[in-house]
Amino acid sequence: MKTKEEAASRAELLRRLRDAHPAGVARARALLKEQKQVQDGLVRVLREKPRTVPEAASALGLEPREVLWYLAAMRKYNLVVESGMSGDYPVYQLAEAH
Repeated sequence: MKTKEEAASRAELLRRLRDAHPAGVARARALLKEQKQVQDGLVRVLREKPRTVPEAASALGLEPREVLWYLAAMRKYNLVVESGMSGDYPVYQLAEAH
């Protein structure tokens, strides 16, 4: 368990690093914001109905390869599941709906 002094020291170190590298911090925040928007969009379209990668990509206006990466990560963390096949493509749905 960390002591209050260790926690304060860590917080100060992180504050100094953020101050020393503002461009890197800004890039990381922008990337996280973009990723969150895509993931929220995927959740929204999958709430409507289960979809294949091409269907989800079309609904979001993204490239299928980008959507595939997000769905693979979401599947890894049990946020989505494969619920069948549509032609050659697996159909994804939210795990809570399964």
